[in-house]
Amino acid sequence: MKNVVLASTSTLHGETYLSYLLPVIRSLFAGISEVIFIPYARPGGISHDEYTDKVATVFATAGLKVRGLHTFNDPAEAIRNGAGFFTGGGNTFLLVKQLHELQLMDVLRWEVEKGKPYLGTSAGSNIGGVNMQTTNDMPIVYPPSFQTMGLVPFNLNPHYLDPIPDLPHMGETRETRIREFQEQQDLTVVGLREGSWIRVKGSKITLEGSVSARIFQRGKEAYELEVGEEIIF
Repeated sequence: MKNVVLASTSTLHGETYLSYLLPVIRSLFAGISEVIFIPYARPGGISHDEYTDKVATVFATAGLKVRGLHTFNDPAEAIRNGAGFFTGGGNTFLLVKQLHELQLMDVLRWEVEKGKPYLGTSAGSNIGGVNMQTTNDMPIVYPPSFQTMGLVPFNLNPHYLDPIPDLPHMGETRETRIREFQEQQDLTVVGLREGSWIRVKGSKITLEGSVSARIFQRGKEAYELEVGEEIIF
């Protein structure tokens, strides 16, 4: 029975890191003493240790210990023995490259599918989808594969932004980019706005948080999914 949270972001405007997700963290990891943190996305190029320390400080307020996956001699064995996992944001290309090169993507998926709790934010949520090809990140490295865990049967676009009317910007909107992707792949994409997250409990998938999500399906008009609604295609 899968037990997963895929959040659009780690930090809401005007708030501190992970503060809005603290109730979710307490609930998701209830009964667990230590969470394995996967720091490979490395936002801004900070070190794995610095990133892990940042997470550990917040998780401590929820009574949880954190250990970075990079500190284990055998990270695959650490995942197999771990009780719960958190993958933070940063660059999805970098995250996916390292997970594949260390042969951890499938190991992590297998353990999460067994029911071990998993939290992702931003890049860590992108890898919960079928593939990472709807990320907003720049391709700063080249992963061996774009395939991700497929914890949900669709792709995500975290940090989704709606078009702004009358904005003097001639570049592509997020919706345009998603539609370009769907010209190549017949895969639903959930535009996940800041303050919302996807909750997976077993086979049930719902939208939670404070704002609606935008649903894109190939050849159909986009529509809004409201908080509390089940995601069924």
